[in-house]
Order: sequence, then C-alpha cells, then structure tokens
Amino acid sequence: MAFAPIENLNITSQDVLISPEALKKAIPVSEAAAQSVAEGRQVIRDILDGKDHRLFIVVGPCSIHDVDAAKDYAMRLKALRDELGDTLYLVMRVYFEKPRTTTGWKGLINDPYLNDTFKMEQGLHIGRQLLMDVAELGLPTATEALDPISPQYLQDLVSWSAIGARTTESQTHREMASGLSSAVGFKNGTDGGLGVAINALQSVSSPHRFLGLNGKGCVAITHTSGNPYGHIVLRGGDNKPNYDSVNVALCEKALEKAGVAKNIMIDCSHANSNKDPALQPLVMENVANQVLEGNRSIIGLMMESNLNWGNQKISLNLDDLTYGVSVTDACIDWETTERSLRATRDKLKDVLPRRR
Repeated sequence: MAFAPIENLNITSQDVLISPEALKKAIPVSEAAAQSVAEGRQVIRDILDGKDHRLFIVVGPCSIHDVDAAKDYAMRLKALRDELGDTLYLVMRVYFEKPRTTTGWKGLINDPYLNDTFKMEQGLHIGRQLLMDVAELGLPTATEALDPISPQYLQDLVSWSAIGARTTESQTHREMASGLSSAVGFKNGTDGGLGVAINALQSVSSPHRFLGLNGKGCVAITHTSGNPYGHIVLRGGDNKPNYDSVNVALCEKALEKAGVAKNIMIDCSHANSNKDPALQPLVMENVANQVLEGNRSIIGLMMESNLNWGNQKISLNLDDLTYGVSVTDACIDWETTERSLRATRDKLKDVLPRRR
C-alpha cells in the first residue's frame, strides 16, 4: 500500500549555512574590538548595578541597510560619545533583523542586497564585519536578538541586546536570552502591558536547558546559568505612550512586586512617539526632566536616529535611494540627535552623580 508524502510538504529547498565557528575564524575578533565589547558590557552592568551614575543611551538607525552610511554614523557617534561621556554612555544601535507583522524587508542578514535574493550567508559576513569595524572604533554596539540562531554568529561583538515587543513573550527568546553574554532589555508587549516583560525578566534570570546551536552548527542541548542583567524597556503600546512619570511609577511598583530590579529604559520611538520622529526629542526631554526631579529607576534611553531625517521605500533601482535615510521606521537626523543628546547631558551632568 502506497502512502502519500507526509514530510517537508512546503519546503522547496535547504542550503547548508556556514557554521558560527567558521564565520568567527573568517572574521576573528581583534584585540581592539574585544576590549571595546568587554568595556561596553561592563559599563552597562555597572549602570544597572548602580555603580556608574551615567545613563546609557542606545542610539542609531532603525535598521542597517547601507554599510558605508553606518560607518559614517559610527564615526560621528564616537566623537559625540567622547564629548558627552561624563554623563551619557552612548551605544550604537546596529540592528540587522526586522520583525514583520505581515511581510516586508527582513533586514541586512536576511536580504543584504535589498532585492529578495536572500543571500543570508553573505549577510552574516557583512553584519559581522560591520560590528567589528564599529567596535574597533571604541564604540559599543547594541542589536535585537530576533532570530535565536544569529547570536551564535554575532553576539561576541555585541555589548547590549534587545528582545522586541513581538518576541518578549516567546519562551524560545527567553531561554536564548538567559545565555546571552550581554545585558538584555525586554520591551513591554505591543498592547502596552507590562506583564509579559516582567515574566520574561523572572525567566531570563533563571537557568534553562533547551535545544540550541553550538559553534560547529550542530543542534545541541544548551545549558545556561541565567542572565542577571535583564531589564525592562518601556516602548508604549496600543497607540499610547508609557514614558510619563505616572506610567514609570506604575512600572516601578510592578517590578518591585515581582522581586526584580527597578531598572527602566525608555524607548523614545515606537508608540512612545506615535512613530513620529519629531516627537522623539520631546520624549527624551520629558524623561530627562523626570531624572532631574528625582527619579532613580530610569537607567537608559533608546532613540532611532540616522544621518538624515525620515524614511524611504526600497526602490527597484537601489541607486535611487537617498543616502543616510532609513528604509524602515522614520528616524531623526544627525543634527537633531546631537542637539538632543547635548541638551540631555547639560541638564543631567550635575544631578546624575548625586542620585546613586
């Protein structure tokens, strides 16, 4: 008796990918990059532990699509980081993967040439080299751990990681984050609720055992000790912001009730700015005022910033793309970024050393 096929009915093909070990051998971590990553991780841990009075600010493009523009941005951010470093610890946002509600460009790793060719192995090489280049400038990097496999290829060059609003509730991502070497921020749910993020913080700090990928690219039972440096990121939700002092106070109470550290990061974009880049500086100003007025739980901020303002659609002719403009969410421009960060530093430079 013949049986109908029952396996891989919707799989058209599979390509074997380079192993994490092989990619790291092809693009090994330099001494300068390793020092930058280690320093970035330690400073962020110290801020979360209350040992460093500064705020850490993750700032950069919504997503990276142009390596040259990203390097241009990194050079500018490094100079600004050196200028404001007594008060603000700047970390470059280097996001390679984009979560999608339906369809759309999924980021540099998935589709590095923005043309639906999905040269993922080349995307991994390009992404790892960019992280190396930024780290060698002495600039720490941040990224979103969206795909549970990609950290094996890139995490050694990352100083801070985010788990997005769409994946904070995912058990797979909580388990993965429990083994990440960097501090990790969990965003509140897309509905604005805090519950899933707080549950994630309790989960990520605990040991886990799960199916993962080892350095040779083999599926392995992964054992983690738990990540003690998880924290919440308020990004608003359900078209409502949650960066104001009332919502921050409610978050503090919820964190205290759950028995987790009252460390809160504010995302100035997404629902907190109604995805209008012009509102991001106003969110940052409000948050700085909260710190000025005595808040002790806000430890960081996020901003979506690029060389130039706004966003653009990916065109069939990539030569038509405007340099330094986002192809995903709209961003503030570099001039606004500098102005906002300098204003925040000037406002908080005297108060922050006294609050810890």
